[in-house]
Amino acid sequence: MSIEKQPFGTLPDGRTVDLYTLKNSAGMTVEVINFGCRLIRIMTPDRHGAMGDVILGHRTLEEYYGHDFQGSLVGRYANRIAHAEFTIDGKTYHLAANNGENALHGGPGGYHQVLWTVADVTGGDAPSITFTHTSPDGDEGYPGKLDMRVVYTLSEDNALSLEYNAVSDAMTPINFTNHSYFNLSADPDRDVLDTQLKIHADYVTAVDDGLIPTGGYVAVKGTPLDFTSFKTIGQDIHSDDPLVKKIGGYDHNYCILGAGMRKFAEAVHPETGRRMEVFSDLPGMQLYTFNGGSSALGKNGKPYISHNGFCLETQFYPDSPHHASFPFAFQPAGVPFKTTTIYKFSVE
Repeated sequence: MSIEKQPFGTLPDGRTVDLYTLKNSAGMTVEVINFGCRLIRIMTPDRHGAMGDVILGHRTLEEYYGHDFQGSLVGRYANRIAHAEFTIDGKTYHLAANNGENALHGGPGGYHQVLWTVADVTGGDAPSITFTHTSPDGDEGYPGKLDMRVVYTLSEDNALSLEYNAVSDAMTPINFTNHSYFNLSADPDRDVLDTQLKIHADYVTAVDDGLIPTGGYVAVKGTPLDFTSFKTIGQDIHSDDPLVKKIGGYDHNYCILGAGMRKFAEAVHPETGRRMEVFSDLPGMQLYTFNGGSSALGKNGKPYISHNGFCLETQFYPDSPHHASFPFAFQPAGVPFKTTTIYKFSVE
């Protein structure tokens, strides 16, 4: 129905960051800032109609500085690239290593740290906001000047659509995602272990101890990684599975069944009745369960606790530039790139 704008803070160089609030006719609201295209709040009703914020975050702009990915658009390549390098047509491109020897989420100066331009805001029954940014050739080591247009739309049926568009003047890898941490209880003092989750995937990509894909796959059926039927996130999170045990939870890329726009996952919080469905046209989705928490302060002014939230990051598989068998291709110069992810909220 409407979009409201107000100042959110000031960057160290003096530029103003603005907060935009999208509200639909059902009363759902989404707050987003143009620093990193970050989702700041998603207010949805529980089964009794009480509104609650279902994503984690911080109280001030300053707390989003640095390497914090919360709520942001990440890229140019989301997730990990081994050894922080890749090769196109015999030329090797070197990236910033910000995850051990690997590159993660576009590097320390990735798109989560960019002040995007707000190119358009549209009210009405499906309010939307359009962000644009031009990433120069060589930005964080990536080849090609990349012109991007990102549209967030809130529909009347409480679906938040994230549409990503881009075109480059040179062949380059593209892999955008949103890095929101969900907590459907809307209580930042609670963990998400009682949230029920279902993921439409029979396999995850096999990884080494550094979470870099080996090129193989692991069948999930009957293992702690199995979310083919609803189960609580906490049911197997303390299992003896070597990787789950090593990292203290889930940080796995699920290979989603089918092709085209389809349902990836469903999450339900039984106590509040809040339900979230995830749809996308990409091949994979990273389940991350905020293992270990963080000393950073949340919106309640307290440090995050272990498993305080969960991420469902739609994506191409991690390290795809090094695995020709993965469903991925470098984006050719001049060819438009487009992908859409939808988070739809309801109650039961």
